[in-house]
Amino acid sequence: MLLTFFTELRAAKVPVSLREYLTLLEALDRDLADQRVEDFYYLSRTALVKDERNLDKFDRVFGRVFKGVVTVGEAVEPQAIPEEWLRKLAEKYLTEEERAQIQALGWDRLFETLKERLAEQKGRHQGGSKWIGTGGTSPFGAYGYNPEGIRIGQDGNRNFRAVKVWDQRTFKDLDDSAELGSRTIRLALRRLRRFARTGAADELDLDGTIRETARHGMLDLRLRPERRNAVKVLLFLDVGGSMDWHVELAEQLFSAARSEFKHFEHFYFHNCLYEKVWKDNRRRHTEATPLLDVIRTYPSDYRVVFVGDAAMSPYEIAMAGGSVEHWNEESGRVWLERVLAHFPKVAWLNPVPQAQWGYSQSNAMIRQIVSDRMYPLTLDGIDQATRALLR
Repeated sequence: MLLTFFTELRAAKVPVSLREYLTLLEALDRDLADQRVEDFYYLSRTALVKDERNLDKFDRVFGRVFKGVVTVGEAVEPQAIPEEWLRKLAEKYLTEEERAQIQALGWDRLFETLKERLAEQKGRHQGGSKWIGTGGTSPFGAYGYNPEGIRIGQDGNRNFRAVKVWDQRTFKDLDDSAELGSRTIRLALRRLRRFARTGAADELDLDGTIRETARHGMLDLRLRPERRNAVKVLLFLDVGGSMDWHVELAEQLFSAARSEFKHFEHFYFHNCLYEKVWKDNRRRHTEATPLLDVIRTYPSDYRVVFVGDAAMSPYEIAMAGGSVEHWNEESGRVWLERVLAHFPKVAWLNPVPQAQWGYSQSNAMIRQIVSDRMYPLTLDGIDQATRALLR
């Protein structure tokens, strides 16, 4: 079964290696899982999963492969509850009076009783109030009713009363294709880190203090600069028009980036980059910043990230005067190329699903200008973008 688990993880694109699989076998051989499924779950997750974003895939595979397993036997052979026990055979409805007579066992007693049932029960059971099975009032099993029980093997929720559910996936929001949020975006952006010690020496250097104190025979405090992320980020955000559909996602990315990077600046633009950008959308007509000033102000070691759906008329990119809001003396392509010439590390994040990019001519034009460095605004897309920005 463990070999099946390993191959199923690889089929689900969880990057597990043979060395990690052997590590898990060695841990089981030393009885680190204590022959309990819950301990085995955490042990195998620790040994096999290296990236938080794969936890949801791991949970799905684990629930599928080990469905119904309650103990891990000696060595690596698991002992499973027969699958037919967990088959949905009947629905049993109780009256309010019958439900009121059922007494919840309490958390500790519930698990002790489950262990006793597993030790005593020798065959399949359906209905009733004691054994592990289906369609009854026992606290253990599936498709029955108990005000406080352990759900084993049931597909989905019914009465919302279980206190423990083995099939529950707890890391759904960390999947590569999951819905984004500020927390998950921060996790993805953490790849964009290069630490360095810069600035004033105001942090205690404990190792240096111990070494110098031992050398001189008296207390000799040593300080050092704080270790900070040295990566600098310049964020350009498209606003208005079709980007109104993606405001929440753009806000989450902005919030995550601002909290993740010490050296961080942002500017807004509409549709395509032109001669002016701005930092306050309410005052963009009165307090705009010339794009040339941005290029002169920020050194070329800044990583530039554009966020936009690249949805516009092709004239806005290719032609002078093509802007929908003002007369631009030079085309958007010219201004984009100026930025790219100064900042060699660039990525464009697009909130539109990648499968839809081919329907837009302007999208193809922008991708060509940024040398195909456009990525979807998903966890996987942000991961690809951060890798490109660190090359």
